[in-house]
Amino acid sequence: MDKPAFEQKACYDFADLLAVIARLRGENGCPWDREQTHESLRTCLIEECYEVLEAIDARDEFALADELGDVLLQVVMHAAIASEHGQFDALDVADGICRKMIRRHPHIFGDAVVKDSGEVMQNWEAIKRQEKAQKSLAQSLADIPSGMPALIRAQKIQKKAAQIGFDWENYEGALEKVREELTELCAALDGDGSTEEEAGDLLFSAVNLLRKLGVDAEPALLAACGKFADRMAKMESFASQQGQELAKMPLEEQDALWNRAKMCKKS
Repeated sequence: MDKPAFEQKACYDFADLLAVIARLRGENGCPWDREQTHESLRTCLIEECYEVLEAIDARDEFALADELGDVLLQVVMHAAIASEHGQFDALDVADGICRKMIRRHPHIFGDAVVKDSGEVMQNWEAIKRQEKAQKSLAQSLADIPSGMPALIRAQKIQKKAAQIGFDWENYEGALEKVREELTELCAALDGDGSTEEEAGDLLFSAVNLLRKLGVDAEPALLAACGKFADRMAKMESFASQQGQELAKMPLEEQDALWNRAKMCKKS
């Protein structure tokens, strides 16, 4: 890599990124980059993915481009580490995903015919099971990563169960299940059962209800968290305007500020 010429390029491409990482992890490269392993980069990958989601939610295309670059960096770093151990490299990763997308889109790259996106996903799952030699629902469920966020994992489990017909006909059945689980949680609070177990069942059934309503549980809860935090910030501001400290106000006065914060959003 010719240093002056390389650093002054008008535009860099994917091959340049590979060269940068090779230099960073090379014999005279960056001490920090050379120390990294698949395991040490786990948190970095998770953080970068969340920053991508943040940019998407903010509808900031410039931040999105930047954050996608950070995710791509993580991909290339992992590929470089694997390459150093004689396992695979970045080109193998690109080759693998191209082959996978071609296999799983027979209606584009083959003779299959589909009428809508629902059939596309049915084909996708069927081909995926063939690739993984999955012969049972149990095998399919076992392949769902245990490290997934719980809400996302719950919906994936529920979708796989629905694919074999184990599902409510409509949201009303799922809603009734939520009521049933709430009753069982109340019974557990009275000493009849495990509170943690029943609380988990209630959460799982609530996620299932959202699935039947066509609502993605993870972003729905994230939005609710954001709304709650925003209202709390408004409450604190209102209290400060009154010369008071929110934490020292009686609950009744806090409730009044909460209702005021809710009205701000509606207006």
